[in-house]
Amino acid sequence: MACSVHFFLVFSLIFLFSFSLSQEPVLPKAAIIPVKKDPSTLQYVTQVFLGEKFSPFKLVVDVNGPFLWVDCASNPLSKSQNPIKSCSLECSMAKSSGCTMSFGTKSCTLQSENPISRMVTSGNLAEDRIFMELGLANDAKGILGLGNTRISLPSQISSTFGFFKRKFSLCLSPSDGVISLAESSDVSLLGGEITRSMVYTPLISKPGGAGEEYKINVKAIKISGKRLSMNQENIGEAKISTTVPYTTMGSKIYGTFVEGYIKAATSRNMTRVAPVAPFGVCFDSKGVENSRFGPNVPIIDLVLQSEMVQWRIYGRNSIVQVSDEVMCLGFLDGGLNPRDPLVIGGYQLEDYVLEFHLGTSMLGISSSLLMGEKKCSDFKLSSSA
Repeated sequence: MACSVHFFLVFSLIFLFSFSLSQEPVLPKAAIIPVKKDPSTLQYVTQVFLGEKFSPFKLVVDVNGPFLWVDCASNPLSKSQNPIKSCSLECSMAKSSGCTMSFGTKSCTLQSENPISRMVTSGNLAEDRIFMELGLANDAKGILGLGNTRISLPSQISSTFGFFKRKFSLCLSPSDGVISLAESSDVSLLGGEITRSMVYTPLISKPGGAGEEYKINVKAIKISGKRLSMNQENIGEAKISTTVPYTTMGSKIYGTFVEGYIKAATSRNMTRVAPVAPFGVCFDSKGVENSRFGPNVPIIDLVLQSEMVQWRIYGRNSIVQVSDEVMCLGFLDGGLNPRDPLVIGGYQLEDYVLEFHLGTSMLGISSSLLMGEKKCSDFKLSSSA
């Protein structure tokens, strides 16, 4: 049976501190995690170093993942790894299902779901050291979870280094992107002007507390400024995902969305062609002009809690160029009974800055960085207010 090890991390002062022989340790203003997009799987990956020897592990970034886990077959027990006992404070923080016996000893057991295959496995919670730097191994061995739990990476960094707020920023790219865990609002991705341009929307909380997954409310969808006619309950919650390549919609939403998009595209003299899997709607790309926002196609707006708060999606994030002659709408039919009626996928997130505020349950969404002729691959640490 497949198994995994879930990590309660010990940061050992290796990850975040720099030293000088003549000075006290200097704390940085942010923890920066480089992210690359794998062109074959369309997953976003990073590399961490775990254990006594800091062995490299390539991990898939899952913004909704509850914790960091790796496949136990690729992670032999190191001297620095300490199993977490069942019913301990750490085990309680991880929301373990209860006290269990494993190989004659009481251990904290958790279940984890592979967000790609949806396979559920169980594993033991352990404490270990972690180190991060630029570079990627060949094969992914686990998941880097950023979800809204007490043992996800942002929460553990915040609790270990108390001056870090429970927040992180995500800036994905077709090539090189970053995750930033910043000390304060004075440190932002790509400069303070991006932060000042952000709109904020509440993260949806479940009864009894915030959910692990990051979801927002979408009241309506507009195409070329025209609001689509659909029942409000057919939209509702939208999950943010880094493991779903393209935005998916339940069939009822998707049907109305595609109808509205085709109508808007036809008014621009765009010509439909045979669909190319996995996409359901494709067009002849000849004659479609390009700009800094990508193909000049109908603009899509997600209306959030009010008409004043909208997430605008240009051609760069709505259209996928599948060949020299064919481009396709990067939104997919999620079926009649999807787990989530609307999932905003990685392609639609690229070259936006998303700030996840776990403490206040708010999501900050920048305008497309292309407006300022920037990209997430241009990242640099800015200390300007």
